[in-house]
Amino acid sequence: MANILGIGNALVDIVVNLESDEVLKELNLPKGSMQLVENSKMSEVASRTQAFKQTIACGGSAANTINGLANLGEKTSFIGKVGKDDMGVFFRSDLQSNGITPLLLNGDSSTGRALALISPDSERTFAVNLGAAIELIASDLNANMFKGFQMFHVEGYLVQNHQLIEKALLLAKQSGLKTSLDLASYNVVEENRDFLESIVKNYVDILFANEEEAKSFTGMPPYEALNVISSMVNVAIVKLGAKGSIIKKGSEIHEIGITKSNCIDTTGAGDLYASGFLYGIINGVPLNICGELGAVLSGRVIEQIGPKMSENTWIELRQKVKNILGGKKYTYI
Repeated sequence: MANILGIGNALVDIVVNLESDEVLKELNLPKGSMQLVENSKMSEVASRTQAFKQTIACGGSAANTINGLANLGEKTSFIGKVGKDDMGVFFRSDLQSNGITPLLLNGDSSTGRALALISPDSERTFAVNLGAAIELIASDLNANMFKGFQMFHVEGYLVQNHQLIEKALLLAKQSGLKTSLDLASYNVVEENRDFLESIVKNYVDILFANEEEAKSFTGMPPYEALNVISSMVNVAIVKLGAKGSIIKKGSEIHEIGITKSNCIDTTGAGDLYASGFLYGIINGVPLNICGELGAVLSGRVIEQIGPKMSENTWIELRQKVKNILGGKKYTYI
């Protein structure tokens, strides 16, 4: 069993099902984007959408990925910062109930919230108020946090705090951890492209990007983007939504299909793809099977509302993973 550490924005996800995209236009939220908003704007969005069906769960990209790994049986921990409020208590207890060891600090602001607005076509638009999450700073991190782990997973949304993400990756590398980075929303990538390129080249072993993020990062379409990213890291993955994913390591390239599913909400699809892929990596599975594991998890999470799946679903998924691996032992990365 490997030990995996994640770091990200500790957010409580509020998933809202919209009846049309008109609300997005009214609120001036570009469809498919992630917008950081102040308290006043968050209150406006919450008020305008309160009549729609909603679900609440602990979230944040890295926390979702770590949750998936924990439910596959890996030993995991998560670094983040929450407020001294009920939402902070909820976040901590949710980690613990999923077998994740919390490495949570307390901030002065309220716990961060992410309103995930789901369009009728399942596209997600995020309005995020980071709250206490943004108070996580480089000086909060120390080498002891990274001891005893084999892998470190970082969400790209943290890239807006350059000092924090660089120190985190540096400490991970100094402790001998393999590192993975999941790029954030395309607009976050655009705003931080030069810095991202620097840290990816210097610290990152495995990089995940969806089609839009890969284009924002490289200026190129998927396959060309995959080649550029692959030149910077050990393993590059570009996720193509309904067209599957493509993976490259050196001269080795794999095209991975999707798992047939009834898509209701794509929230968490990329995060759970990373869970499956990284589970394969830490268990020494060949890259094509890593991609297949990612596709199985992402295909299942989009059949429900929100990024968290029930224990019955995880029982089913653990059996599927076991069947895919077929009891074989691998040595790969």
